[in-house]
Parts: sequence; structure tokens; C-alpha cells
Amino acid sequence: MSGKPFQPNSVDEHIGQRMQLRRVMMGMSQKDLANICGVTFQQIQKYESAGNRISASRLFELSRALETPISFFFSGLPGNIVEETTRTGIRTGRIADATEDDPLAKNESLELIHLYWKLSNDAQRELVMKLLRNLLGPTPTE
Repeated sequence: MSGKPFQPNSVDEHIGQRMQLRRVMMGMSQKDLANICGVTFQQIQKYESAGNRISASRLFELSRALETPISFFFSGLPGNIVEETTRTGIRTGRIADATEDDPLAKNESLELIHLYWKLSNDAQRELVMKLLRNLLGPTPTE
């Protein structure tokens, strides 16, 4: 061991931010997530702020607790190869661009998602979707 204190890198920070994003999207508190994972809420805070690095086994456990694939935590990392379907249906690899304009990074998007999933049944969620589609009007592909 070198004796140097842990210094998070951009990947640690990104994974912590994605963890927090998913937790908030689900309407889960840090304490709730900590209880599911058997750690303290302070540990969840450290993961989210990249104060502590998340081990592979803990990331697996977090993905299960947050009901999301592990790949969710890496989505949006610069240099991350993702699959994209083009209009022709051909699948191509491309480099994902991390952007500050990501709508999922905005609080109102998180609130909308959270409220949508708090609706009590599929019929209510379908009504919300119909409302949004009607507000947008016809799309060029229709």
C-alpha cells in the first residue's frame, strides 16, 4: 500500500451520480437504500459523492436494490461503446457523449418520472402518456 488517501476519479464520480439518479428516480431515500444493502446511510452518501469507491460485489448488490442493470451506472461515460439503432435498422457502435444537457440530469425530469411511477395503475399511466402525446401533436414519423 502506498499510504496515499483515496482520490476518486471521474468514473467513480460518474457511477456515484448515476446511483443517486436512480435512487431519486425510484423515490428512495439514502436510508432506505442503506437498509436494503445492509450498510449505513453515510456509506451511501460516500458512494454517491465518490468519497468511497464501490466494489464490484457492492455495485451488483446496488443494481439489484435499485432494480436496474449494472450497465445503467456506466451509461454516458465518455468512451463507452453503446449500441444504437439507426433509422435503417442497422445497429452500429458509437461513442456515447456525456452531456450537461441530459434531460435525466434535471430535477424536473426526476420529479416527473417519480410521480409517473407513483400512479396507482397502468390505466392512469397510459392517460398521462396520451396527454403528453396530444400536447406534442403529430411527430414527423407519424
